[in-house]
Amino acid sequence: MNKRYDSTKQWYAIHTYSGYEEKVAESIRQRAESLDMGDKIFQVLVPKEKMIEIKNGKRKVVEKRIFQGYVLVEMKLSEDAWYIVRNTPNVTGFVGTGTEPTPVSDDEITKIMKRMGREEPKHKFDYRVGEVVNIVDGPFKGFDGAINEIDAQKGKLKVLVSMFGRETPVELDGLQVKRV
Repeated sequence: MNKRYDSTKQWYAIHTYSGYEEKVAESIRQRAESLDMGDKIFQVLVPKEKMIEIKNGKRKVVEKRIFQGYVLVEMKLSEDAWYIVRNTPNVTGFVGTGTEPTPVSDDEITKIMKRMGREEPKHKFDYRVGEVVNIVDGPFKGFDGAINEIDAQKGKLKVLVSMFGRETPVELDGLQVKRV
């Protein structure tokens, strides 16, 4: 047997065309099932995390791909398993050095799994520090201010509002501001 093949069960990253991650994952699952490869190809994942986006003033939880163009496959790297995965439509190859697929480290997999299973979704802001916003809610409604700090985890912004000739930091919820 070629040194390329490793009969231990490990995770491998495969590269796909961006936007085809779900299709590729489903195709690999179907092919593994129809070709009775359940003993060599175990799990196929598209790493995603939950994020909070604010669209039209409303919070919405969405799933975002963590790595564009990648799918993770837990498998025993045998010639037939490698062939099935490698020849799935829209797969451009395994991640590795040269022609050798390199397993993803346990440490990295643990981090990815933790990120995927995160209960608390992150807020997704499309604001930048220094950007001027208008406060649309709360005691400072009607004031404009420059964003000084962004806390995506809590969904809060610190905005510097000019009052009585001095800058005053005001902590606001992401829904309390809009672009000027």
